[in-house]
Amino acid sequence: MQKRRKYDAIVIGSGITGGWAAKELCEKGLRTLVLERGRNVRHVLDYPTAMLHPWDFDHRLQKTEQDRENNPVQSACYLYNESTKHFFVQDKEHPYQQVKPFEWIRGYQVGGKSLLWARQTYRWAPFDFESNAKDGHGTDWPIRYDDLAPWYSHVERFAGISGNRDGLEQIPDGEFLPPMELNAGEKHLKQQIEAKWPRRHLVIGRSANLTVPHNGRGPCQYRNLCARGCPYSAYFSSNSSTLPAAVRTKKMTLRPDSIVHSIIYDEKKNRARGVRVIDAQTREMTEYYAKVIFLNAGTLNSTLILLNSTSSRFPDGLGNDSGVLGHYLMDHNYRSRMGGRFEGLADRYYKGRRPNGIYIPRFRNIWDRHPDFVRGYAFGGGAWREDWMRGFGQDDFGTAFKDSLSRPGSWGMGFHGMGECLPRYENHVRINRDILDPWGMPTLDIDCAWGPNEEAMVKDMHQTGYEMLEAAGCKDIVVQDTLEPPGRGIHEMGTARMGRDPDTSVLNGWCQVHTVPNVFVTDGSAMASGACQNPSLTYMALTARACDYAVKELKKKNI
Repeated sequence: MQKRRKYDAIVIGSGITGGWAAKELCEKGLRTLVLERGRNVRHVLDYPTAMLHPWDFDHRLQKTEQDRENNPVQSACYLYNESTKHFFVQDKEHPYQQVKPFEWIRGYQVGGKSLLWARQTYRWAPFDFESNAKDGHGTDWPIRYDDLAPWYSHVERFAGISGNRDGLEQIPDGEFLPPMELNAGEKHLKQQIEAKWPRRHLVIGRSANLTVPHNGRGPCQYRNLCARGCPYSAYFSSNSSTLPAAVRTKKMTLRPDSIVHSIIYDEKKNRARGVRVIDAQTREMTEYYAKVIFLNAGTLNSTLILLNSTSSRFPDGLGNDSGVLGHYLMDHNYRSRMGGRFEGLADRYYKGRRPNGIYIPRFRNIWDRHPDFVRGYAFGGGAWREDWMRGFGQDDFGTAFKDSLSRPGSWGMGFHGMGECLPRYENHVRINRDILDPWGMPTLDIDCAWGPNEEAMVKDMHQTGYEMLEAAGCKDIVVQDTLEPPGRGIHEMGTARMGRDPDTSVLNGWCQVHTVPNVFVTDGSAMASGACQNPSLTYMALTARACDYAVKELKKKNI
């Protein structure tokens, strides 16, 4: 039985990074076991709402009071509705403790949150890997942009990223499929903003949606129903892309309903020997063994597994000699929102429902220096024509009123800010062995809050967003601070950070645990800082790079 549970590699998690680890390790010849704590989701077959119309749903896609009451954290997510809620966890089944408000958005199934992500994919700039060292916040990254650039290209070529080569240092160009098109309102925004501020640029989003057929997938049908699961394989997910690639090698074993309890450490060999797994259905514990382990359970779950992997050598968690495991939690700050109405371009429209928006890359604290905060922010957003819903709340009625609502309304234009969060020791998670989940696993206490730097950044986002909409001729501009807590950005990262010094970090430059060389952690927990770009592309590149290194080290018998 023990022989049948031995593999060359074990990958914990099947989301964006777990899928990449499975693909890369299998394609390099390793017999790989992929453990997923949630149910199986088969590509196409298990997307039950993908082809339904709004009128096919009992509540016309709205969240019910029962949703909000039973699932208060998950239902706060912008993607949660009647068509997608089966891809989110049930809060009551998966408890955690909010020492300070923190909304932990989760999807436990094969594919994880790769079925739910926003698909925005930007490379980091060279200066993003240098900021910690230059301004003293956080530990210095053990790698630089040039180390990751070929791996950015590697994952872009496989995943299929639509975008334009814009020649901007804040978001280096990559390997792109043809870009989606800005609509007339966005072209007007771009023209006005770039004329007034030559160092501010508005570009079409770089998105993991295929604009042309690619590697047997796609293209996008412009339905903007991505979070239901794409039956056309037109957006990148583990289910449509990396896991099928791993299956084709005949080297992968996928085991859903497998909750990893802890990593088994061999004190004589100074290596991990395998993992302990709780069967989600039977609650039985089983051990699986491998030469190398990739931990890709998602930032907070990966950290929980490490904290729960104790031994006489590591009483505070596997690889936690530094004591920083669980600390330096970050998320992106999306609190700043603004929008307005534009009266021009009444004869212009667009076709389809483009599943992508515009992007204004970071401009603050690159060429100038703001006196109140370091680092910077970007904007996402777009322009649109008002539709029939503008009739809500109006007193009009009759044929003429209905006819007027069948025609496009005025243009609306808006932005949301996306600010970098500094890595701070006090933002942390800790294991709670007194409060267990239904499977007997310890839970997490999450203690995280925005700091003065993030608060000052929100104020500047309000100001610059307003002035750009005003410059474009928008009227009735509304600026809002949503006051949403960390977590809702769904970009949690940093709790098992990389670093040069084992005394202040958990992982080295290869995402390898400093003191347990056959364990690699390549999801968001590895991040030493957060930049302001959407982070998933960087996670993918780090994973592919670490897999290449791990296999080479295995062949050299170094791990």
